[in-house]
Amino acid sequence: QKSFYCLIMMMSYVINVFLLNCSHLQFVKFANIEEDTPSYHRSYDFFVSRFSEMCHSSYEDPDIRTKIRMAGIKGLQGVVRKTVNDELQANIWDPQHMDKIVPSLLFNLQSGEGTESRSPSPLQASKKEKESPAELTERCFRELLGRAAYGNIKNAVTPVLMHLDNHSLWEGKTFAVRCFKIIMYSIQSQHSHLVIQQLLGHLDANSKSSATVRAGIVEVLLEAAAIAASGSVGPTVLEVFNTLLRHLRLSVDYELTGSYGCTNIGTKIIKEHEERQLQEAVIRTIGSFANTLPTYQRSEVMLFIMGKIPIPGMHPMLHSTGSGPEGNRMIQVMLLKSLRQVTCGFQTTNMLTALPNSFLDPLLSFALLEDAEIRLLVLEILVSLIDRHNNLPKFSTISIISDISVLKLKVDKCSRQDNLFMKKHAQHLYRHIYLCSKEQSSVQPHFEKLYSLLALISMELANEEVVVDLIRVALALQDLALSSEETLSVYNRCAVHALSSAYLNLISQLTTVPAFCQHVHEVIEMRQKESPYLLPEDRLTIKLEGELLFQQAKITEVLGGSGYNTERLATPYVPQFTDEDRLSKRKSIGETISLQVEVESRNSPEKEERTPAEEITFETLKNAIVDSVGVEEQEKERRRQVVEKFQKAPFEEIAAHCGARATMLQSKLNQIFEITIRPPPSPSGTITSSYGQTQSRSVPVYEMKFPDLCVY
Repeated sequence: QKSFYCLIMMMSYVINVFLLNCSHLQFVKFANIEEDTPSYHRSYDFFVSRFSEMCHSSYEDPDIRTKIRMAGIKGLQGVVRKTVNDELQANIWDPQHMDKIVPSLLFNLQSGEGTESRSPSPLQASKKEKESPAELTERCFRELLGRAAYGNIKNAVTPVLMHLDNHSLWEGKTFAVRCFKIIMYSIQSQHSHLVIQQLLGHLDANSKSSATVRAGIVEVLLEAAAIAASGSVGPTVLEVFNTLLRHLRLSVDYELTGSYGCTNIGTKIIKEHEERQLQEAVIRTIGSFANTLPTYQRSEVMLFIMGKIPIPGMHPMLHSTGSGPEGNRMIQVMLLKSLRQVTCGFQTTNMLTALPNSFLDPLLSFALLEDAEIRLLVLEILVSLIDRHNNLPKFSTISIISDISVLKLKVDKCSRQDNLFMKKHAQHLYRHIYLCSKEQSSVQPHFEKLYSLLALISMELANEEVVVDLIRVALALQDLALSSEETLSVYNRCAVHALSSAYLNLISQLTTVPAFCQHVHEVIEMRQKESPYLLPEDRLTIKLEGELLFQQAKITEVLGGSGYNTERLATPYVPQFTDEDRLSKRKSIGETISLQVEVESRNSPEKEERTPAEEITFETLKNAIVDSVGVEEQEKERRRQVVEKFQKAPFEEIAAHCGARATMLQSKLNQIFEITIRPPPSPSGTITSSYGQTQSRSVPVYEMKFPDLCVY
């Protein structure tokens, strides 16, 4: 047995020496020989297996081990060159071969992980680098991928995914990113979307893996999307974003519930900071994918993401697995952050078609929520959408600019499409700017974004009518700060004054009306001397006098003298409150019940008799004005009683009240059905109803008399 063992070892050594000296020279040369008569039965299975084994050599002597591995790599290179160009030979792209070749190459590539890939197409390596198995492996791997056709990409990439899974290489990210950089740079550009689709499928397969593994796959997706050429995501663009958004929602559920599902409770520990890192990685990847898309596809993605966001009163709230209302809020925040990433750098010549009602209406409804973070995200999205000439960095903070020419602003004449857009959406934008300024929870970033939004509307979408309306809004903000002592804090009131003054300073210089600029300059100078807290630089306490305020009459006079239509400016701006504003607020249970009861009482069937129209006279108007305070107090008292009734009344009483309403409603429905639905005609004639009217009497089918021809 000892002799037999020695013989085996000697034969193995001889084979290794032979392959070491000949394989990478003779086989590569053999691969370049053109054959006159093809062989239909030649097989390279033995060579693939043997060369792959040599790539994993663990010989004790480092120099010999390096030579053996390099010989194996060159042998695999020769096999690939010999087979890929000959359609009659065995298919080297079959999984049985790729499962040996690709892991062997990755094994040697990983051994030289310290050396980063120099460029998409490495230059001629030096003699020393040629001796490195890692460099030789990278060149061989690039050559293999460069020869891959459309139908072979999957077989070449699948072993890479399996290798990274088996050796837990996703968590490190560095090697995985390096591998896919090589893949994306080596394959033909029109095949890039196939690699991205495989990565998305692999992400789905690891949906219940640890957050670090999923984050590694997402980081690789991020790098792959950055390398891919424009439009290479493929025809299933929305499916890419649907997959990423689904994993974003799963991550939120995992973070809030603390488990990966009912079957895995207690088997894995959820780390919140890792899930947060994954969520940020997904959001960055969504933005990276969006940057590769043309404008029209990005608009579709924006609509797609908006359709996924739960919106109170419009889109149904999500039913997350055990996450509850907090899960819905986190989903709103994460999807709005994703939408913000998609809108970064969004530029379109026709905003009316790029931003339809189905997108703007739900987006603006978020500006009415009490959640300060959500409102800030909405403002950032609006600012990003409107900024088409990269003017936003110049208005990142609220400040009084004495000469805006130093900013070198890019202002174009408002196009016809922009005029139509503002004619359709201007009042909605003004109303939400006003209401957002009125929120007590608004802080400095909110006011900075509001200032940016007003400034960008003035430069991107403003005509003469829009300018007048924007000045009205600015003056209305000043009045808001004056009349909100009970509802707004001192800081917020000063911030609103600062916002109004900074914007009027800007719009006065944009309009280039000297008298308007002079009036604004005088008020700002007076504030700097007497009340600096009304300017952006200092906001402490409020003590106002007439000369410290911007005068609407004065502005109306100077603009009218310059040809502006000041009829609208003479009318103070008052936002129109709608049901959308009331329903979008997060109300308490009592307020919600009282709102529902109020709506029901207005439409109650008990009020069958309409009150006759009252004659309007001077005395009627006078009494209405005098008694308005009393009416408001009575309305508040009535609402309080309704809320108290539903909160404190016994359940039986509330149930009886609702049951009586239901019974009356059903009786009314029955009357309507009797009027609108007539019974079928009957051969039995008619009957007289209790009201003296003739009605057709319905007769059962078995009592009807049919002609003989109809019976068989």
